[in-house]
Amino acid sequence: MAICSGAVPLSREDHAELLAVLASDADPLIAERAQNAALMLPVEAYLAAIARSDADAHVFAYCADYLGEKPGIPDALAKNPGCPPACVARVAPGLTAAGIQGLLDNLERFVADPLLVAAVAKCPGASATQKEMLGELEKGAVSMIELCEAAAEIEPDPVKRETLMQRVTHMNVVQRLTLALKGGRTERMLLIRDPNKLVQRAVLQSPRLTDSEVEAFSAMTNLTGEILRQISATRIFMKNYAIVKNLVNNPKTPLDVSLHLFPRLTPPDLLKLTSNKNIPETLRTTAQKLHRKRKAGG
Repeated sequence: MAICSGAVPLSREDHAELLAVLASDADPLIAERAQNAALMLPVEAYLAAIARSDADAHVFAYCADYLGEKPGIPDALAKNPGCPPACVARVAPGLTAAGIQGLLDNLERFVADPLLVAAVAKCPGASATQKEMLGELEKGAVSMIELCEAAAEIEPDPVKRETLMQRVTHMNVVQRLTLALKGGRTERMLLIRDPNKLVQRAVLQSPRLTDSEVEAFSAMTNLTGEILRQISATRIFMKNYAIVKNLVNNPKTPLDVSLHLFPRLTPPDLLKLTSNKNIPETLRTTAQKLHRKRKAGG
C-alpha cells in the first residue's frame, strides 16, 4: 500500500511498473488502489518504463489497455522488442510512421502474431512507403515461375529443388517470413530473391544469417537496389570489407551508396574499380580522380 501512496522512494519508471503489476493483483482492494494511483502518474513515467529492455510484461499490458490513446505510448510499445505483439495490436490505430518502422525493422513480431499484421495494415499513421510494404504482408502465395530460376541456381539436385519449390510456393507471406527468419541457408538464398520486399528484409534480419551469405548477396546483380541499400545500411555488415567491395562493384547498387563506400577500398581494389566497365560512369570517373590523388600523395 505504501507503493500506491508514493511513500516508498522510487524512480518514476519503477513506480509506474510496480503500480502496473499491482493493478492486476488477485486482491481486489490492492488492485483498485493501484489502478487509482496509476492514473495519477504522468504519461512520461510509463514511457520511461516501457522503454526499458527488462520491462515487466504487466506494464506493457497496462499501457495497452489504459493508456493506448496517450501520445507516444503506441510508438513506445512498438519500439520495444520485448513488448508482446498482442499489446501492440491493441494500440495500432495510434502508431505513427516511427512506431511502424520499429515493427518493420523487427519482422519476427509480425510472424509471432498474424493479428498484428491485420491491425497495423489499417494504421492511418503509415507513410506511403510503409503502406506499400504493409500491403505486401497481406499478399498470398508466390508464383513458382518467379522463384524457379533462383531455385535452379542454389539447388542443383532436381528432386530437392522440386521439393523446395513446392514447399515455398504454397506458403503465404507470413509463412515465408517465418522461413526467411528461421530456415536454413538454402531457404535464405532462395528467399532473398522473393518478389515480396518484406520477405527479402526478413532474410537480412535472420539471426542465422552468416557473413558468407551476405557476401554472396552483395555481389548478386539480380537483387534490387533497395535490398542492396539495406545491406549497406546495416552497420555489422559494413564491418566486412568483402561486402563493401562487392557493393561498390555491383552495378545494381544505388549510385549514392557506391559513392559513399568506394573511398574505403584498398589501393589495388580502387585501381581495379577505375577500369570496371559495368559500374556507372560517374562512379568510375570519381574513382579515377581519387586514385590519381592518392598516387600523387594527396
